[in-house]
Amino acid sequence: MSAADTVFAGSIPELYERYLVPLIFDSYALEIAGRLARTNARNVLEIAAGTGVVTRAVASQLPDAHITATDLSEPMLAHAKSRLPDQRVAWKQADALALPFDDGSFDAVLCQFGVMFFPDKVQAYREAHRVLQPSGYFLFSVWDRIAENEFADIVTIALATMFPDDPPRFMPRTPHGYHDVERIRAELNEAGFSDVSVDAVGARSKARSARDPAIAYCQGTPLRNEIAARNASGLQEATEQATKALARQFGDGPVDGRIRAFVITARKTA
Repeated sequence: MSAADTVFAGSIPELYERYLVPLIFDSYALEIAGRLARTNARNVLEIAAGTGVVTRAVASQLPDAHITATDLSEPMLAHAKSRLPDQRVAWKQADALALPFDDGSFDAVLCQFGVMFFPDKVQAYREAHRVLQPSGYFLFSVWDRIAENEFADIVTIALATMFPDDPPRFMPRTPHGYHDVERIRAELNEAGFSDVSVDAVGARSKARSARDPAIAYCQGTPLRNEIAARNASGLQEATEQATKALARQFGDGPVDGRIRAFVITARKTA
């Protein structure tokens, strides 16, 4: 993983929320919140909260829960806080590899599409295990391989034609680079979790036009940083290339693509 893969700054948080959240994150946020509701958790920690899509879903579905929402990125956290001024939510900048909370502080830990960005996943899992109460739940999601996520795949291929000598690899490297289920199980076991279940969850990604997912990926993710590193003035051209590639595949009107992720539930048994 490149250091630039974790930089969510500048206009990225706003574009991420406007385009990427409804495109790929909303349905999985509801999935995570629904699963959490069945655990009867009341004191919840969210790590890598991003712009707060899961935080909002949990606050809506669990009216009695207290949520501590954290992220390493202060700009992402500030954007999330501005969208959910709720007394039940405490916002805190925190590193998932060194959580600033006491042992056994929470009865559930959540992380939607964040673990792929952690440089030491086992350490992050150990921290989640540490701050959980006995019998507490760790719920998180990761994307399946990029070939199972059509918009991301097509955008990546389109940009490879624009930069043939050094194609941007952010999407397959990081968001779609951690999908080996057996590896995930083994790393959770190494961190102390022994009760682990994994479910493949497919969904549809829909947008008004091909331009929306092109903007979402090229401008609302750290892929933007890779484009700028190759051509400081090439962002609009890259977005246009991605738009054309998506339109060739899905047409000039509303677009509808396949997405697929794994939702993992791990329980602290001791």
